[in-house]
Amino acid sequence: MNKNIQDIISLTKRRGFIYPGCEIYGGFGSSYDFGPLGLLFKNNLKKQRRQQVSKHEQVEEIDSAVVLHPEVWKASGHLSGFSDQLVECKECHKRFKEEDLDGKCPECDGELTTPKSFNLMMETYVGATEEGRLKTYLRPETCQGIFINFKNIVKSRHPKMPFGISQIGKSFRNEVNPKNFIFRTREFEQMELEWFCHPDNSDKWFDHWADKRKQWYIDLGIKEENLRVREVSEEERNHYARRQIDLEYKFPFGWREIEGIHDRTDYDLKKHSEYSGVDLKYYDQEKQEHFIPYIIETSVGVERAFLAFLCESYEVISEGRDKSSSRKETVLRLSPQLAPYQVAVFPLQRKEDLIEKAREVYQSLKDDFSVKYDQSGSIGKRYRRHDEIGTFLAITIDFDSLDDKQVTIRHRDTMDQIRVPIKELPTKVAQILESGQLK
Repeated sequence: MNKNIQDIISLTKRRGFIYPGCEIYGGFGSSYDFGPLGLLFKNNLKKQRRQQVSKHEQVEEIDSAVVLHPEVWKASGHLSGFSDQLVECKECHKRFKEEDLDGKCPECDGELTTPKSFNLMMETYVGATEEGRLKTYLRPETCQGIFINFKNIVKSRHPKMPFGISQIGKSFRNEVNPKNFIFRTREFEQMELEWFCHPDNSDKWFDHWADKRKQWYIDLGIKEENLRVREVSEEERNHYARRQIDLEYKFPFGWREIEGIHDRTDYDLKKHSEYSGVDLKYYDQEKQEHFIPYIIETSVGVERAFLAFLCESYEVISEGRDKSSSRKETVLRLSPQLAPYQVAVFPLQRKEDLIEKAREVYQSLKDDFSVKYDQSGSIGKRYRRHDEIGTFLAITIDFDSLDDKQVTIRHRDTMDQIRVPIKELPTKVAQILESGQLK
């Protein structure tokens, strides 16, 4: 099925995943707010990444500052080299990245100016008075906060090589032409792991983390045919990278990178050691050896991964899913680990005794699972509404439940149903969510 990105964008607003930023003021270029369901989805995405990376016994997670000393950006090379080539249309005066164009303005077909270098970092100032203000920048990536804390982690946590430092946080880039919804924006979140290892072992660890990160997407529901690994050529590689691969996803608007894996060598620690004057060598007590570690980096944009999983799970059934409905229906086939709600609890009708029992069931589940109680509208409308937002299981309390103390569990994808005793419900729900099967 060809998936229309505009239909997906419409769904995200209608159901409370993502709203246009500052909409009541006419919007604010490439700014988006995550609504209640979008936040749950995003938090689940970060939780799953932490399950693989940050909970690794050899990984520490930190949360570094967004505004760093300007010398950090000199050392990292961002002040001199973090830029795009900007062109302006001589007719309509709109600006664009040169690499996306064929020599003519995409808006009016006008002539373009000679390219100029445009630094992507967002400027800010620190200080109480205008005369004493220090010019610095909002961080364009989270990894530099990791590198400058390398020595602190070594001294305070005493990790043995190899080990990782992870971070999830906001970054900012003054993109010339952000596009494709939340794929490229000026404010975004990154999930980065910097894996520090002996230079002799960097190839092994590069392959290890490349395989792990690709499998993470597959395990959470992305079909392998919609993922590809692109080895980045020497001409295209980032200046710090000895080797670089891009994990790409087949979006409705084409193949695009969702995660990068880089062998950064000892470039970063050497640069920060040079500019700060602080020795950032690691001492291996067992081998009695001083060395500057190589760094294997995995870097993913939260919003890009979010959009990939959203596009992958989105499905439209043109003639309904059962005999009672012939109209078009939308289903988000999200992994239960990512879905905003794993379980929905419904009373069959808005009758006091059914509502009371449904509330009891909800209370019994809400501490262990992501659960939504819903009594609004007909049972059919509730099923379709929760299919559309990705809820994996729907539990219905009907009149028989009051006598036999059993409830009906409905599977989102197959629409199969089973009856389960209420007292066994927590265990049964856990089993279904783990296996994905209604057994």
